[in-house]
Amino acid sequence: MDLHYTFRVGISTAGAIVREVCEAIWTCLANHALPKLYTEKWLEIAEGYEKYANFPHCLGAIDGKHVRVVQPPNSGSMYYNYKNYFSIVLFAMCDANYLFTYIDVGSYGKSSDSGIFKNSKLFEKLSDGSLGIPPPTQIADSSLHYLYVTVGDKAFPLSTNLLRPYGGRHLTDTKKIFNYRLSRARCYIECSFGILANKWRIFHRPLNVDIEFSEVLIKAACVLHNFVRQRDGKREDNFPQCSMQKLTFDMVSRGNPKAVSVRDKFAHYFSEIAPLDWQNKVTEG
Repeated sequence: MDLHYTFRVGISTAGAIVREVCEAIWTCLANHALPKLYTEKWLEIAEGYEKYANFPHCLGAIDGKHVRVVQPPNSGSMYYNYKNYFSIVLFAMCDANYLFTYIDVGSYGKSSDSGIFKNSKLFEKLSDGSLGIPPPTQIADSSLHYLYVTVGDKAFPLSTNLLRPYGGRHLTDTKKIFNYRLSRARCYIECSFGILANKWRIFHRPLNVDIEFSEVLIKAACVLHNFVRQRDGKREDNFPQCSMQKLTFDMVSRGNPKAVSVRDKFAHYFSEIAPLDWQNKVTEG
């Protein structure tokens, strides 16, 4: 039953109350539920990825999802995405406990992952070195120093602080193993979106409110997601698939030589220095 019937108030009154509550949730919880990113916190996140995903020096997995909205007035095709519906984008990064560590809400539905990322504050801070990311250090069983990195899918540009899978059909075993190890780390953002969408059912239908209100709803849901998971203290590894659509992607460059070298270095580590017992199965067949 609709809220305005349940509480016997007008539709506009119910909408105003919901909006005010969501704004209060964001204002009160954002600073507590979304972690402050500084050197010690990065090291804690990296430890989690090494423990649960077997990917050392990983600072987070990033991705974006479409959130359905009713077509905004006079918006033309700005919010119309490649899946043929209207949406705004939730772009996020998470840790290995399925907690969001960064969110960006409100980009046009037609936007790509790489475009949103390049225009985000996260990209700006990663680029200018203002996030307190730890300096390169040794990884277990290796005398070499490795950069701390984030991981994304093929929609993102390869850089020294963001690794994406190797592309192409005829990959070497080393590259296949790297892609497998990266996908294990990247699945944490997919699972985080899945938990969010299945916990907060507003994501199962188009948001029939204005864009600004939609952004407030999504941000409130994200901080509540973190708040509930922190309070529950439970860790599970089997989650339902996310009902939200992935973003489209632009053709991105191969990456500069330094970025390629960083990825190759991790690929060699996973394949030759610290292989998992079962990872070679991905190269079979």
